Amino acid sequence: MIPGAAPLFYIVIGLAAFLTGLSKGGLGGTMGVLITPLVVLVMPSDQALGFTLPVLMMGDIFAMAAHWGHWESRLLRSLLPGALAGVTLGTFILTNISPLALRRALGIMVLVFFLYRLFESRLRQSFRLKGSGWLGLGTGALAGFTSTLAHAGGPPVTMYLLLQNLSPRSFVATSVLFFTVLNWIKVPYYWAAGLFDFGMQVRLAWLLLAVPAGVWAGRWLTGRVSKEAFDRIILVLLGVTAVWLLLE
Repeated sequence: MIPGAAPLFYIVIGLAAFLTGLSKGGLGGTMGVLITPLVVLVMPSDQALGFTLPVLMMGDIFAMAAHWGHWESRLLRSLLPGALAGVTLGTFILTNISPLALRRALGIMVLVFFLYRLFESRLRQSFRLKGSGWLGLGTGALAGFTSTLAHAGGPPVTMYLLLQNLSPRSFVATSVLFFTVLNWIKVPYYWAAGLFDFGMQVRLAWLLLAVPAGVWAGRWLTGRVSKEAFDRIILVLLGVTAVWLLLE
């Protein structure tokens, strides 16, 4: 917590929990990547990763309930072995770099995601690889690596699933299940790396109530606001956050 700035601390943490629920409730897309950088604004990067993981896992519960049974298990079998390798490598790097370097790495990943979302339609048109086994393995490894360092494994998995000709429901459900399993894989690694501050987790547990509140708000807002306009606002915030993390 920032000394002398307790109100800001609680506002940011509560907002991060609310945005997690909002992303799981139907207004996902770009928003999920904003959560960890937002928390980094009020606590050290390694602590932010450890705190954010349980928040994301709580959001996974609601997402799994909404899309239960609609996933493609064969794609999970293709992605998860590589994801395990990516988490292992990511944790090794995580425990061997300074907090400042981790903050800069997070800023770079947010910037890459910002550029990906900015040129997403062009990338989809030019991305012509077939969904082979090695591609699934590599995608899983990249997603596991970036998710370990920044909870930002979405772009590679999204592009991989686009190759599979899935229905929209199966697309979302497969992604939800993959990241639910991936988040559980990260738990023992984060534990071994000493990233969990259980005293802080207990003190801030009441803020997790913002997650179901965000889910409810997301479901209510779906169809009432323009998702494109909402994503543009989040994209601008991502760009500003990336610059802040890199230069501050």
